[in-house]
Amino acid sequence: MMAAPEKMQALGELRRDEPMSRHTSWRAGGKADLFFIPASVEDLQVFLRELDAKTPIFWLGVGSNLLVRDGGLRGVVISATGILRNLERIDSYLVRAGSGVPCTQLARQCIRWGLGPSEFFAGIPGTVGGALTMNAGAHGGETWERVESVRTIDRGGEIHQRAPAEYSVGYRSVTGPQNEWFIEAMFRFETGVNASMDTLNRMLERRKTTQPLGLPSCGSVFRNPPGDHAARLIESCGLKGLRVGGAQVSLKHANFIVNLGTATAGDIEQLIDRVQQQVELKTGVRLLREVRILGERA
Repeated sequence: MMAAPEKMQALGELRRDEPMSRHTSWRAGGKADLFFIPASVEDLQVFLRELDAKTPIFWLGVGSNLLVRDGGLRGVVISATGILRNLERIDSYLVRAGSGVPCTQLARQCIRWGLGPSEFFAGIPGTVGGALTMNAGAHGGETWERVESVRTIDRGGEIHQRAPAEYSVGYRSVTGPQNEWFIEAMFRFETGVNASMDTLNRMLERRKTTQPLGLPSCGSVFRNPPGDHAARLIESCGLKGLRVGGAQVSLKHANFIVNLGTATAGDIEQLIDRVQQQVELKTGVRLLREVRILGERA
């Protein structure tokens, strides 16, 4: 699978049988065979070069849009957010941000620099890397509307500079070169826009009052269908409060599924499927998942 464990340990922290419930916002899920935290980008490159080409790789941000099944993940999970936290203003319009930068931090710093529109990033509960991967958005803004260029790393450890034209970007979906992962992005903003910390704080306060932030969840489970909202459809079908084991459709926001404390990944996935089926049966609309589901069933 890889070079000698002691050699790989020198490149960072390598754990075996790591519970993914520690690393996902749902606080549920099985174990990863290997879990690697690189000490630097250079060490990450060496690790990828030494890794067997057949070993599956899973990249982890803050785990806010991820469900790992109870049977866990065969392969290696790479958690590189700690070394990808660079955030700097390049010129009057451009900002360079590492994939490990929290989107809320990006929003706050851009407002301090007087750049916008940037407040919408505060509504994305994850990192820049995750936002790039799924074209995350909030409050009418989407990540790739602001992308000037990206840097990626492939499974051979090579770093690439990519233009937006090399990706097919849609609503909550991004398709581009295979076996590459985002490590950095250059964003283009505008100067002199009415970007204010008050507006950002109001957005965050609204999240607190409308979303179940006190319980483990992944954020929005389903994409909004064209011209409608997933939460409205779910609520119209009388599914608020529906439970499977320790998982429940939130009473506060119908497009959230919360872990009441004892939910397994199996409970959550079963509830996702049940909501999807009931909404399609009653409304004819097939809701598409926003959350990624990985791994093996127990």
